[in-house]
Amino acid sequence: MIDNYNIKPNLSRKCMSNEFKFLGLTIPKLAILSGSILILWGVISFFASDSGSMTALIPSFFGVPLAILGFLSIRNESNKHHYMHASMIFALISVLGGLRIFQLEDASNLTLASHLILLVVGIIFMVGGILSFRYARKLRESLVE
Repeated sequence: MIDNYNIKPNLSRKCMSNEFKFLGLTIPKLAILSGSILILWGVISFFASDSGSMTALIPSFFGVPLAILGFLSIRNESNKHHYMHASMIFALISVLGGLRIFQLEDASNLTLASHLILLVVGIIFMVGGILSFRYARKLRESLVE
């Protein structure tokens, strides 16, 4: 059929998949995993802390919306980009909160670990998210050409 219309496929252009993966996961699944890690750490640190302080649950407060937004983006594909942009806000706040690790003096090991986990998980998710946004833009541009 292609030969009948003298249309030749462009074999020099790389074919791009529609699905971006970072560390072997799609970004919504990475959001669910990152949120789950933060939730789990928050619960563990709450029970491990001597005082049972609610501040030990702070990683969970960032993890819950991150996981929910990941689930929503899988369930509602048409609004996926909105959910992923919102999840990047929670990841950014997580990173900013984790950066406080450099200001802490006389903090417990549990507090230091919580800030470090907020920082690392937030950075990993943000890098994956930024790369996926760039990938989506390049995919859109390749479809226009």
